Amino acid sequence: MGASDPVVERETQKKEEEGGGGEEEEEEVRDVEKGEVVVEEKVVDSNSNVNINDEQRGFNASMMQTLNPTNPLRIVINGGRRVTAPRIATPPPSQPSRQAPRIATPPPSQPSRPRSISTSPPAPTPTPQQASRTALNSKKYTNKISLFLFVLHMILAIGLVGFLVFKGIQGLILASESIKRKEKRVLKYLLPQVEAASLLSISLSFSWQKAVRVWPKFMVHFILWSSFFLSLSAGILLICFQKPATDGVGVCFIAFAIGNGLYACWVSQRIGFCCKVLIISLQPVSKFSDLNQPTYWMLGTGFLWMSFWILAVIGALNFYFPPLIIIALVLSLAWTTEVMRNVVNLTVCRVISLYYILGMQSSTQFCFQRALTQNLGSACLGSLFVPTIEALRIVARGLNLLEGEDEFMFSCAHCCLRIMESIFRCGNGWAYVQIAAYGKGFVQASQDTWALFERQEMEPIVDSDITSSICFLTGVCSGCICVIVTAAWTAKVHQPFTATISLLTFIIGYLMTRIAMALPQACVSCYYVCYAQNPDNRLFDSTIKDRLSLMKAGRDVVVPTPRVPHRFRET
Repeated sequence: MGASDPVVERETQKKEEEGGGGEEEEEEVRDVEKGEVVVEEKVVDSNSNVNINDEQRGFNASMMQTLNPTNPLRIVINGGRRVTAPRIATPPPSQPSRQAPRIATPPPSQPSRPRSISTSPPAPTPTPQQASRTALNSKKYTNKISLFLFVLHMILAIGLVGFLVFKGIQGLILASESIKRKEKRVLKYLLPQVEAASLLSISLSFSWQKAVRVWPKFMVHFILWSSFFLSLSAGILLICFQKPATDGVGVCFIAFAIGNGLYACWVSQRIGFCCKVLIISLQPVSKFSDLNQPTYWMLGTGFLWMSFWILAVIGALNFYFPPLIIIALVLSLAWTTEVMRNVVNLTVCRVISLYYILGMQSSTQFCFQRALTQNLGSACLGSLFVPTIEALRIVARGLNLLEGEDEFMFSCAHCCLRIMESIFRCGNGWAYVQIAAYGKGFVQASQDTWALFERQEMEPIVDSDITSSICFLTGVCSGCICVIVTAAWTAKVHQPFTATISLLTFIIGYLMTRIAMALPQACVSCYYVCYAQNPDNRLFDSTIKDRLSLMKAGRDVVVPTPRVPHRFRET
């Protein structure tokens, strides 16, 4: 028994050391997986002369004294990469360490077998920030059916435009003399005005956008009342020509001017807060010098497409059912330019939302490519339904003001408003922020965005925002300027075309300006949506929070959008 005592002692000591090392190893891995241990890697050149004092060397040795040299330490860095610590070398005799003798070295006659290391550790649970980053880098295409329909529509539209241009050229070369004279007259007295209106609208669109970015407070007031005076002036001018067609168009402009003036008076209490939000939301634009590049590309593409489009309108005059074909061409142009506007909207939303969410300055070109590929389907779906939903919503709200004492009219108005409010939750213009940032579909993004507003109790603020109305009225201003210029020009050279050219140039001026005004509207949308997502973000000030506090205290009441009258709510 005496001869076997040292052997038993060594085996017992070895088991204790192995058991202690295993427990410490498991505790260390567990702490790392919980995120409680941070390991920093440091590379040191073996040839470099590094002076390490005895205290530091002693401290390092004491930190590693309980490690088993036969069982390397396993640690996890950056969530998944496994690093094996090297074995602890015995200090040289010339520089002894006080803690070195405590490290046990296995005898050469009994080599110990290292522990088996699992090669497939359990995947760590992603943190909310990692999940958010994954969603921000989504590569999936959204609303593929809408994308397919838009591509199919563009193929058909290009084919129809090409065919009608061919018919127009054929009429100039092979048709009878009467048709040739008619087409030459159209080319001479209609085409120059429309092309001039396109160039004028591009110049006006950039002028409006630049003015809004530089003088936002002044421009909000100016746009509200300029749209009133310009639409009224255009209507009066057209009535002065004393033609049935121009009189009808002029009456429409005057009616719109009256409604515009009433709206400007009604929203006067909202202007101050709108200007404040517009000023704050436009501040990040100066950090991105190329943020207007998508606007340049879309306006250039729009000008080229409208040039061919007007030639197709001329060619439709020599084809069957000209009115129906021209209406189809107008609807196609409206959808196409609205998609162009929302491509700019998505690009700006992506750039600005990443700035708010992650504090990073992303590439405008990459965001533009993403808007033209992954998110194009959502832009197509939103371009088709958002203007329709918002227009019907305005009509439903108007019915709530006009129903009077009639119970039947009240029931109809109330039902229509409820339906439109439900539809608005599933399709609204605020959705473009989450479409651009997280790659969500249009309906899901609309619902999630409105849920964010409800969680932060921001519905009264976003519901009373007039930024979209300001951008809309800016397009109306450009359209009216184009009408005034081209109507006066056409009345001088060929008056029978005045009404037709007035309508065409108004549409062109409005659509081109809306493309340029997508930038400020996208900035305001990002400000509201990103604030609702994270109100404690250091990039946001207390503007919305103070507004909400004043509204809850009853000291600052937002002028409500027309709802169900109070006198009918109890019945």
